[in-house]
Amino acid sequence: MRISSYLLSFSFVGWALLCSSAAIAENSIQISQEHIDNLGISLSKPEAVSQFPVLSAPAKVVIPPTQEYIVSAAQAGAIEKLNAAIGDKVVKGQVLAQLNSPDLLTLQREYLEAVSALQLSSATFQRDKKLLEEGVIADRRWQETRIQHNSFVSEVNEQKQLLEIAGMTASEITRLAKTHRLTRQLNIRAPIAGVVMERMAVAGTRIDMMAPLYRIANLDQLWLEIAIPQERMDSIKIGDRVVVENSNASAKITLLGQSVNPDNQTVMARAVLDPLHENAPLRPGQRLNTRIIQLSDKAVFKIPNTAIAKNEGNAYIFIRKPQGFLVTPITVVGNRDNQSIISGELSADDEIAINGAVALKANWLGLGSDE
Repeated sequence: MRISSYLLSFSFVGWALLCSSAAIAENSIQISQEHIDNLGISLSKPEAVSQFPVLSAPAKVVIPPTQEYIVSAAQAGAIEKLNAAIGDKVVKGQVLAQLNSPDLLTLQREYLEAVSALQLSSATFQRDKKLLEEGVIADRRWQETRIQHNSFVSEVNEQKQLLEIAGMTASEITRLAKTHRLTRQLNIRAPIAGVVMERMAVAGTRIDMMAPLYRIANLDQLWLEIAIPQERMDSIKIGDRVVVENSNASAKITLLGQSVNPDNQTVMARAVLDPLHENAPLRPGQRLNTRIIQLSDKAVFKIPNTAIAKNEGNAYIFIRKPQGFLVTPITVVGNRDNQSIISGELSADDEIAINGAVALKANWLGLGSDE
């Protein structure tokens, strides 16, 4: 019984060794140069690449929230004139609209009253200061005068800030203090340099305080919001490059969303576009196709799709050897158009069959091509 067990074990090991030898033999194709020429097989070396496309995904161009502003009226009034239209480029401080605002008259009057009170207080302040130095008045009276004077100073500053909030510039406020000439015209100015994205009012209408007039955006920096299928999120990393198809614009992923869109089961990835130039005009709201690119941490190569043969769900290439070809399994990590990015046991010095892979597969399997 024990001898039979030993014989059985020896037979099993021997069978395994034979199968292993057969498997090694099956991974090579013995073929002459004449046969290669007859089959029309052509050779080329794989091209080593440092990056490869992971997937293609749709994206939308958006404006960063810090680059977008709503211009509103700080006071109620009637719109006399609108100076900017949608698409216009504006500079910071440019007058976008003019309002007729009776409330502005009230603010100016209160400011001038505060200035006059401060002037009277300043005269009293200087007089009591001199009297204190001469010992004519008590320290308590001087303290009361100083506190009252500081109160008038605070009142003037407050009224001045209200005029600034209303839309008057520092030079306009200074001129008002000198001339005492009130005006009902309020100029609405651009807070930033940018482009008018939307006009939200019409000339001749009356609007309330803080009513929106324009939406302005600085388009020097734009984002891409990319819809990534949720099952592919594990293959995307922060820092991956994004290439816009049919454009030379590119971006870098800076954020991966944490929620799934229930309508299409995608996750939003945000990419910051590189500074744009005239050859890559992208506009907010534009929808486009992108490719996400990753740097490779191992050797990868670009080869024509015609060089790849598939069998039972696996991909193979044929590497030229002195006696024929070595059938080499590969992993396809990306593809674009008629080329694929692969990894496997090969080097940039190897010659591979780029045409005739179907014929070599038939020779390898001994069955004829089934693909």
